[in-house]
Amino acid sequence: MRGETVSETLEELDQLDDGYSTETADGGVLVLGGTPIGNLGDATDRLKHYLATADLIAVEDTRKLRTLASGLGVKTIGRTIVNHDHNESERSAQIVEAVESGKTVLLLSDAGMPTVSDPGYAAAQAVADADLPVTVAPGPSAVLSALAVSGLPTGRFTFEGFLARKGSDRTRRLASLANEERTMVFYESPHRLEATLRDFASTFGEERCAVVCRELTKLHEEIIRGTLAELVQWAENNERIRGEIAVVVEGAPEPEAQSADSLTDRVLALVEEGMRLKAAAAQVAAETGVSKRELYEATLAARN
Repeated sequence: MRGETVSETLEELDQLDDGYSTETADGGVLVLGGTPIGNLGDATDRLKHYLATADLIAVEDTRKLRTLASGLGVKTIGRTIVNHDHNESERSAQIVEAVESGKTVLLLSDAGMPTVSDPGYAAAQAVADADLPVTVAPGPSAVLSALAVSGLPTGRFTFEGFLARKGSDRTRRLASLANEERTMVFYESPHRLEATLRDFASTFGEERCAVVCRELTKLHEEIIRGTLAELVQWAENNERIRGEIAVVVEGAPEPEAQSADSLTDRVLALVEEGMRLKAAAAQVAAETGVSKRELYEATLAARN
């Protein structure tokens, strides 16, 4: 940075953004900071700035925070507290109190964006509910990274996180996704990956396309594309799968549009039950999305 300090760089960025900043001289703020999911080079200048200047930093693991700060050249950081799945309720109250008192609180997860399959949601909700400022220092996201490299449609997608390990919750979730037309992104652990791919193949069909993204941005990054049947076979042949894994699955094909001619029997069946033709055509049209007028005329022609 040509000898500039991080704060000087941030001042320049603020000027480029018409001088706007979420921080004020007398007001606190909760900053949700995105951290690298593997490659430290993905850390932003804003993350470095907040690491160096935040009054309080809430993290899952203080050891990983120290490693991150050291790797980014941040020599001094503010007071830290541990915020994880088991103490979020208690920590949320503490974070609200800190923001209320005018402090800048930086909330981090071990990797990626906090609140996304990681701790942080409870704190963000509590600060927002207290009508206090919450902002974000965006950074790497395994969800979006996996979606982007998958080669599958990105216009509409759904993030499903981790599935339940087993039981009725898992079965119900998979069944509810059987006809999902959007691209789906899941997280999974290495030792459950094969079983999950088998469940996907059983639920979505073996010919459905999918992509396994392993160790994104890291030295041993691996992107495996294929049908679900091919990916099951790949997992079978790789007993020592390791690392962070995201699975991207193609959405279900859109159902073929029905024609008015193909629905006339349904209309006539309702007429035989005593319904007037126009009412029967209107009901079937509402159920199928076919034009009521076209359906009425097609049924008239079929009856005659």
